[in-house]
Amino acid sequence: MVPHPFDLFEAAMESIDTISNGRKAWIVDTTLRDGEQAPGVSFDRRSKLAIARSLDAAGVDELEIGIPAMGPDVREDIRQITALGLKSRLSVWCRAHPDDLKAAARCRVGGIHFSLPVSSIQLSALNKDRAWALSQMRSLVRSARAHFDRVSVGALDATRADKDYLKAFAAQAHDLGVHRLRIADTVGLGCPSSIAECISDIRRAVPDLEIEFHGHNDLGMATANALTALEVGASAVSVTVNGIGERAGNAALEQIVMAIDGHSRIRCRVDTTRLHALSQLVARSAQRPRPPDQPVVGDDVFTHESGIHCHAMFRETRAYEPFSPDQVGRTDRRFVLGTHSGATAIRRLLEQAGIAISPSQAKALRPLLFQRSQS
Repeated sequence: MVPHPFDLFEAAMESIDTISNGRKAWIVDTTLRDGEQAPGVSFDRRSKLAIARSLDAAGVDELEIGIPAMGPDVREDIRQITALGLKSRLSVWCRAHPDDLKAAARCRVGGIHFSLPVSSIQLSALNKDRAWALSQMRSLVRSARAHFDRVSVGALDATRADKDYLKAFAAQAHDLGVHRLRIADTVGLGCPSSIAECISDIRRAVPDLEIEFHGHNDLGMATANALTALEVGASAVSVTVNGIGERAGNAALEQIVMAIDGHSRIRCRVDTTRLHALSQLVARSAQRPRPPDQPVVGDDVFTHESGIHCHAMFRETRAYEPFSPDQVGRTDRRFVLGTHSGATAIRRLLEQAGIAISPSQAKALRPLLFQRSQS
């Protein structure tokens, strides 16, 4: 009998306490690589340097800072970021081609990542087979290890790959001395139960291999999938600021960091108070305004109108906020008047404006303020 996905998920989660108790998550930000692949986004050099500095100041562990094969201007961008002397580790992204590795070697960066297709869909799109992918990995890893301190290999479209082949791919990466294997949910079709099963299978098959999860957001589950991957044993996750990226984007740095901040068994070293300013910087640089209700960083995240909510919030702000504005570098909690406002909110906001009214007056005032026009 084939086990139900939820049974598999529960089995994987049974090992959380032993796997992730107090364990540090390694945060890999790829805003300057995968984020810039969002349609219409192109960071100029000044923006790239500012974003890299801000990510470093926030304590992000590793920055994926570009694709050297894109040309001399991009390689110069990478070299200038490298020259900043940041504390974050720096890496670049390559296709599975020797020329890409040669271009990367000219950038004076310590880490390299290259990606290979592992699903039959992706292999077919390139007119390649599984044997080619394994052979190409052997050749490229040996070359890369001669020129770079750290070598990461990506399993492209891993969530649609044959499970046995994916484990064989992971085992070979480990045997070749790859520092980390990136499991990519390339078209965002994974869900927490399937990601838990995938990561757990690889960990059982190759226990000593470091695993990174790279999630896309096509079904709106990239953040949940990334957190699940960490819970069941992945050591690293790829993220972008504001979740920008191809199509529906990637797992969002600020969402992952705040999810970890409230987690009992996982931690990271990112300074949450820098998230809002970092989000604003990337939004301006990418010329992509954030939706007002975007989690963590949206303008309306700390805005309250509902009468029930405001009544409770005036007594205890934690009633309807999972974290306070100052935790993410904001000071702009707002109470606004609208059709859902109650008498308590009307009275409190008028008091702040220097106008004192009684509870009965506030109740009488409410229908006058929010009368609906009659058609």
